[in-house]
Amino acid sequence: MSATIVWFQLDLRLDDQPALGFAVAAGNAVIPVYCLDIARESKWAPAGASKWWLHESLKSLDASLRAKGSRLILRSGDTVKELLALAKETGATSIAFNRRYEPWVREQEEALQTAAQSRGISLHRFESSLLFNPDVIRTGSGLAYKVFTPFWKNCRSLAAPDAPRPAPSKITPPTQWPKSLELSDLQLLPNKPWIKGLADAWTPGESGGAVNVRAFLKQAVGDYSVGRDVPGVRGTSLLSAHLHFGEISVRRVWQATQTRMHDETKTFRDNADKFRAELGWRDFGYNVLSNFPRTANEPLRAEFKQFPWQDNAEHLRAWQRGMTGYPLIDAGMRQLYATGWMHNRVRMNVSSFLVKHLRQHWLRGAEWFWETLVDADLASNSLGWQWSAGCGADAAPYFRIFNPMLQGEKFDPQGDYVKRWIPELKNLSPKYIHQPWNASSEELQMAGVELGKTYPRPIVDHVQARNGALAALKMCNASRGAALDAE
Repeated sequence: MSATIVWFQLDLRLDDQPALGFAVAAGNAVIPVYCLDIARESKWAPAGASKWWLHESLKSLDASLRAKGSRLILRSGDTVKELLALAKETGATSIAFNRRYEPWVREQEEALQTAAQSRGISLHRFESSLLFNPDVIRTGSGLAYKVFTPFWKNCRSLAAPDAPRPAPSKITPPTQWPKSLELSDLQLLPNKPWIKGLADAWTPGESGGAVNVRAFLKQAVGDYSVGRDVPGVRGTSLLSAHLHFGEISVRRVWQATQTRMHDETKTFRDNADKFRAELGWRDFGYNVLSNFPRTANEPLRAEFKQFPWQDNAEHLRAWQRGMTGYPLIDAGMRQLYATGWMHNRVRMNVSSFLVKHLRQHWLRGAEWFWETLVDADLASNSLGWQWSAGCGADAAPYFRIFNPMLQGEKFDPQGDYVKRWIPELKNLSPKYIHQPWNASSEELQMAGVELGKTYPRPIVDHVQARNGALAALKMCNASRGAALDAE
């Protein structure tokens, strides 16, 4: 019997898995394989919290495969060499996989295409991770989009995403299984104190993703436009890590949302459509990364290469530890470290604070998020940080500087979110929870807060930091103008 290797990348599921579906439908023996290729991915290889998630997700995938009569083969090293060696070892005549869009993966897939053809191995490549193929979404002049709204309008003018297909009922195994590493051999579990916090907060795997979809569509999607901005409640889908690792198909989420919208009020449908636009932002991030691969490490807007970033290790460390003296910022950073996740409204605030109040390079923030987020995704991470820094696609203007006190008062008016993650402030009144330095000495004493000891004073003054950021932007623009004149 012929055999087909199914190369799992970031599509760690059985439901709506086109490469797996193709192999099963062909009637071949199926050899599922995952290869950890740290060297190729280099700087943006899985790190920290996402390595923990990957470990758990691979374990879950293997269990799902075994329930269908199959199993997951694990390899590490150069993926192209490992896949070709596996084909030779098993006599497999074809390799099926679902595409990724990170720059090095695209190079890897092309290298595999060339090498497989020279060996008479057929390659079958499928679209799986996005709603719309970024290679075909173009402006009227044939260029890649840099602004979300026209990008999404174009996407919505196209045919709806393909309907998801169910998982196969049975997977034919090979007559003899090839050798495989043990999951522990991949050494994905980081030796970090916050691993228990991640395990308490999340259930990686296909079943965990399905549970979150059902819970969100039942409880939160009808109020999504408002709830998504309130960090103290569950108003978001909590699907980002499940989508990143492909534990749930984005087409399945789209269809489930569409089904939920039937026979509901216009308000409900508008809220659900707002959520679907957020799925569109995920597509947009990959559209930018795919068409402008340098944005993983460089600003899309070239003038920001001249921006006078500061290099202050003490400020960076205070931000990472949630010790800036600004409660909304510190609550977000502590939530991140404890759970591997942060509410999106707070992500916008902590990133704005780092690049504008502290004027640290946006890459320092991207690197810390990459280490600590369970949903660390190169496209979304790069897009988000460049958006905050004002140097990327559809970016917020640099002069838009979030005021962490006003943001806290607007989106966490009673301080529920802050008090959860900064218990040393739990007895402060809502009036001062987002600016404890303005509380009287009596109020602070009654709340058990001693600024500079039990909770830090602000490491920068908001007004001075804002003015400094605007002055730096003016200097950057002046330098760019001088450079253009010199040309």
